[in-house]
Parts: sequence; structure tokens; C-alpha cells
Amino acid sequence: MPEFATPFRGNKFDRKLTKEELIRAIRFSIASEYEAIQLYEQLSESIDNEDAKNLLLEVADDEKEHAGNFLYLLKLLSPEEEKHYKEGFEEAQEVIKGEK
Repeated sequence: MPEFATPFRGNKFDRKLTKEELIRAIRFSIASEYEAIQLYEQLSESIDNEDAKNLLLEVADDEKEHAGNFLYLLKLLSPEEEKHYKEGFEEAQEVIKGEK
């Protein structure tokens, strides 16, 4: 899992997270899902056992859904952050199309 700090550090806090702490925790969760996807797909490419490959790829797909769940929650909690992602998408499209 990612090495940067989590708001909980493995223990439940004696207080509720602030909105900003929750947003950081959701970002951490997204990164964790992406890391799990990488691990499961890499494992599936590194073995010959077809049953294990199929299961690992199924679990990787589940993690992709989880990432989508967290991305949606992040969008709800931080709509201003979503604006940056949209700007990045548009910029990437321009670069790929050779408009920039």
C-alpha cells in the first residue's frame, strides 16, 4: 500500500475527521486501490495457473470499481478538485490532437 501517512495510522481517532482529513483519506484510498490493481494484474501476468490468473483479474476488476466509488465520493466532497481533473483532461486532449 502507499507509504504516505494516513489520517488514522491504523488506529481509530477519538474525534471525527475534518472534511479536509476525509478528502485526504479518500485520496489515499484511491491510491491504495490503484496499487492493488497493479499488484493483482502483475501477479496474473507472472504465473501459469489459469484459475489463479482468472481470480486475480476478477479481483483487480473489483478494485477498479472501488476506485470509481472513491473517485465519485471525492467529487462530491471536493467539487473544486474535479475542476482540476477536467482541465487536465482537456489539456491532454489538446496535446494528443496536436492543438497545443
